[in-house]
Amino acid sequence: MTPVDTQPRRRKFLKAASTAAVATGALAAPAVSRAQTVAFRFQSTWPSKDIFHEYATDFAKKVNDMAGGRLKIEVLPSGAVVPAFQLLEAVNKGTLDGGHGVVAYHYGKQAALALWGSGPAYGMDPNMVLAWHNYGGGKDLLAEIYKSINIEVVSYLYGPMPTQPLGWFKKPVAKVEDMKGLKFRTVGLAVDIFTEMGTAVNPLPGGEIVPALDRGLIDAAEFNNASSDRLLGFPDVVKNCMLQSFHQSGEQFEILFNKGKYDALPAELKAIIDYGVQAASADMSWKAVQRNSQDYIELKKAGVKFYKTPDAILRAQLAAWDKTIDKKSGDNPLFKKVLASQKVFAERAGQWQNDYMVDFKMAYNHYFGRNAKKS
Repeated sequence: MTPVDTQPRRRKFLKAASTAAVATGALAAPAVSRAQTVAFRFQSTWPSKDIFHEYATDFAKKVNDMAGGRLKIEVLPSGAVVPAFQLLEAVNKGTLDGGHGVVAYHYGKQAALALWGSGPAYGMDPNMVLAWHNYGGGKDLLAEIYKSINIEVVSYLYGPMPTQPLGWFKKPVAKVEDMKGLKFRTVGLAVDIFTEMGTAVNPLPGGEIVPALDRGLIDAAEFNNASSDRLLGFPDVVKNCMLQSFHQSGEQFEILFNKGKYDALPAELKAIIDYGVQAASADMSWKAVQRNSQDYIELKKAGVKFYKTPDAILRAQLAAWDKTIDKKSGDNPLFKKVLASQKVFAERAGQWQNDYMVDFKMAYNHYFGRNAKKS
C-alpha cells in the first residue's frame, strides 16, 4: 500500500491557522508590545520638597519600572491641581487619576476615616495597624465607609509611619496645664484630642504650617518626623521639639485610584500595582529609619532642643481619646464598628507582640548608654 503524503496538507493547515490567528488577534505577543501606554496623573498632598512626596514618587517609579512602558504614573505635588484636603474628591470625580496622602485628611467627610492613624489604636504600633487593615477586617470597613459617603475609589494603605512627635513649641511644655490655650496645628481625630485638652486647634495642611508659626498665627504644631520637619523648615522658626505622643502613633499612607480608571486596567497591571504597593511599603519603612535618624542629628546640630513628652501629658491624651471616641461612637455607627474591629485585633496581636518582643532599649543602653563599656 502506498503511503499517503500528508505534508502538503499539514503545511496548508498551519499557514491557514497562522493567518486566522493574526486576523483574530490570537498572537498576543506582538499586540502587547505595541500596546499604548496608559498614563495616570496623580497628585500628592505634600510639598515637592517633603520626603513624603519622595515616597509618592518612589511608589510611582516601582510601578512604572515593573509595567515596562504599559503604565506610567506621574506624581504632582500638593496644590498642582487641587489643595491637599480636596484630593479624595478630585480622585473620585476623575479630575485626578489618583493620589497619595493619608486617610485622616478625609476626616471632614466621615470621622471614622481618621481611625486609620489618629489616636493610640488600642496600643498597636503602625505596622500592627496595617496588619489589622489587611488581615483583620480594616480593608472591608474602609470600603464600606467610602461607599456610605458616595466615594468610588480604589484605596491602598501602606507605609507604617514612625511615632510622631507631640510637636514643635515656642516654649517646651512640662505639664498638662501648659497645653491649655495654645494655638496648635494638627489634623484628623487629633483635633478632638487636643481640643479636649484645652488647645485651640487649627488643622492646616503641611505646606502652611511653618509660615503660620513664623507669623505667630499658631503657637505650636505637629507634622510628622525629623526628615519632613527639617525639610519643611520647622527649625528655622522654632527651636523646641517634644518627642513621643499618642495623637498619631499608628498612621500610614494612602494611595488612591479613580475606580473607573483602575477597573479599566488589565489584570496584570492591577497585579503590578498591588505588588508595587507592598514593595513601596517595605522600602519606605527602611528609608524612614535611614533618613529620620540622619535628620535627627542634623536638627540637633541646628540648635534644636528635644524633650521627651512628660508622662502626665501622654496619660492626658489617652483620657482625652477615651472621651472623644465615646462621643463619636454615640452618633456614628461606622465609627463604633471600626473601633470594635480594632480592639479585637489589638487585644490579641498586642498581647503576642508585648510578650514576644525583647526590650531593645536594654541592648541599646548596654552598648551606647552612659554606663556602656568603652571599646
